[in-house]
Amino acid sequence: MAKRPAFCIFKNQKIIAKQIEFKWISGLSFSQKQKNADSLQNAIKQAYPDASPLEVSTKGRNELGVKLSAFNLKYQGYALESVFQSSKVFRYGGAYTDLREKSPRDAKSDPRLKESGQLKAFYHDGVTWSLEPKTAFYDYLYLQAVKESLTPEEIQQIKNYDYFTDIEFNPEKSINSQARSATEIRLMLELYGEIPAFTRQEFINFYENYVTE
Repeated sequence: MAKRPAFCIFKNQKIIAKQIEFKWISGLSFSQKQKNADSLQNAIKQAYPDASPLEVSTKGRNELGVKLSAFNLKYQGYALESVFQSSKVFRYGGAYTDLREKSPRDAKSDPRLKESGQLKAFYHDGVTWSLEPKTAFYDYLYLQAVKESLTPEEIQQIKNYDYFTDIEFNPEKSINSQARSATEIRLMLELYGEIPAFTRQEFINFYENYVTE
């Protein structure tokens, strides 16, 4: 058995993570990961019979969830994941803007990201983002990438789901989750009917009001 978070909107409009226990199938193949995503979805439906979960990753079987994967989204013409990695500023180097040109997997595995010391900030489009709030910069990029990559009709389809998961996300190993980011979009659609054209500060205000870390 294993536990993974399922992000949802609580009754006070706070985005929370519910820990879901499900049967884990060992293995590193794509098919095994897909089976684990299915197992997590089934566990959510057993715990909450009225739930409409969406796996937000390339391991899901729902086309919308696959499109919402950070590995498929584009921002400013580059892969979202690559843009995120290219924005990291370390004690001894960065931001390594050339990483935007690389594939998401190559960008994430670039040795400079491990050899440049402690992560200090993010730098993108002439703006420096601090490390707090913890996932605000990633989430902000994600929102922009969804607006660039999906049609307005596809974005509205996110309202059809109320639990968002990412089978690859382990909160013990990382903090950013595309499932959390998708849940934020779900809340924005509920509150505003669209993804607003937030400024940096406006998004941080939204984040601090509605996202629990």
